[in-house]
Amino acid sequence: MLNKPVLVESLLIFILVLSVHAAVWDRYSWCAVALAVQAFYTQFKWDRLLQLGGAVFQFRTAANSGLLPASMVIPLLGITMKERCRAAGIVYFERFGVVVASSGMLLALFLSVIAVGITKPVPTNTCILTGVAGSIIIYTMKHSLAVSEVIEVLEVLLIFVYLSMILLYLLPRCFTPGEALLVLGGLSFVLNQLIKRSLNVIEGRGDPIDFFLLVAVVGVVLLGLFFTVLFIFMDSGTWISSMFFHMMTAVLGLGVIMPWLYRLIQRNPLFWLLQCLFQTQTRVYLLVYWTFLAASACGVVFYQNAKRSSESKKHQASTITRKYFHFIVVATYVPGLIYDRQLLHVAAVLCLAVFIFLEYIRYFRIKPFGQTLRHLLSLFLDERDSGPLILTHIYLLLGMSLPVWLFPRSCAPKGTLPGAGALVPYSGVLAVGVGDTIASVFGSTMGEIKWPGTKKTFEGTMTAIFAQIIAVALILIFDSSVNLNSSYAWILASVSLVSLLEVYTTQIDNLLLPLYLQIMFMA
Repeated sequence: MLNKPVLVESLLIFILVLSVHAAVWDRYSWCAVALAVQAFYTQFKWDRLLQLGGAVFQFRTAANSGLLPASMVIPLLGITMKERCRAAGIVYFERFGVVVASSGMLLALFLSVIAVGITKPVPTNTCILTGVAGSIIIYTMKHSLAVSEVIEVLEVLLIFVYLSMILLYLLPRCFTPGEALLVLGGLSFVLNQLIKRSLNVIEGRGDPIDFFLLVAVVGVVLLGLFFTVLFIFMDSGTWISSMFFHMMTAVLGLGVIMPWLYRLIQRNPLFWLLQCLFQTQTRVYLLVYWTFLAASACGVVFYQNAKRSSESKKHQASTITRKYFHFIVVATYVPGLIYDRQLLHVAAVLCLAVFIFLEYIRYFRIKPFGQTLRHLLSLFLDERDSGPLILTHIYLLLGMSLPVWLFPRSCAPKGTLPGAGALVPYSGVLAVGVGDTIASVFGSTMGEIKWPGTKKTFEGTMTAIFAQIIAVALILIFDSSVNLNSSYAWILASVSLVSLLEVYTTQIDNLLLPLYLQIMFMA
């Protein structure tokens, strides 16, 4: 068993699932366990399809399907959110958590049904397991969801189906099935929430920074789809196409995205954004500091490219060089988490929009910077960037930002959750910024004992766990809002399990690890 990384990864996911439900056991726990069991069996059907080239779309080939770890993320996030909001007495967000969990289960079940349906010969045992799991989930949804909530779940599923057909066709080899479930499932939920809130605008209800996130994410995705269709009929590398790209970006931004945001927040978006960014002196200092760090990151890119000689064009940046960016991101997020989380929330959304927009410029070869970006970023490619898009830096930003964006502020009246929940916004910093970075650096330089079936080292993992515990101690010292209430054993167990998951998973760890650590802290 230890020689099969997929089985060890699955065992760790089952331990994480059971650990969460040991703390919050209810009717949805039966659904989650049933979903995990059937996803475990269906995962091997997906792996076989990928090996034989029988999948409908082209997926990333350097990893397994990742169906089990991805299937459990959205349901567990919804379940833990539901429990936290129920404890705080916030009924609206308790029901929202139920919708999130139900949507996640249905999306995962849908992906499993696809794998079973296209597998030849038909896998009888897996079909039976999928049918049993589906029956348990649908029965629970029938007795737990209101009619409007059922409709919302089905809307998310419908959006997911259409987005999958469009984006997986346009972006071959960019995702594994599990990564597609996470990314497209999250995007489907964001789009559905934006449509729902746009049709039911109530003045004074809702936080503007939440609306800003929804509009920014949907806006940049729609922008990419628009230009992808457009450049089927035009050569994107010409100056005329590039001028048209910049002109249409301005038109769509000012003519569609800005009015959409204005309808939701009921004020001028530009004035609101400027006021938000420069409201206090602390925010100005943070922005200046972040600008310096952004310039430092650009300096690392230019310096590493300058070192690349003409006779070593195939040279790639080392693992330690890539981890420079992890250190820079930690230095960016920690002051924001301590001093002004609202500003960090908005700045992370802006940064995500800029990253995606720059990727469009690189991908479409938009003049004058498209070809330059292609040359600069090619140095930092790894096996996970096997498709037409370079996504690793975007995944790093998402891994650090998602715990901040998904933190249930409305269910934390004092701005923080009790116990280990106080560390939820720090999940990305701990899992990716500290744990993954330290494991990689120490494992590649001093590690000798390898975990069975992997290239990861025992020394790297143990050092990563120790570093994260030290980081938690430092957070306790510098962030007065964090009060762990003697939940140290749970924190140690959570950090250890997620660090072991980093060893055996072949999925995008920058995205997966922070979400699982957040789930454990919220349980």
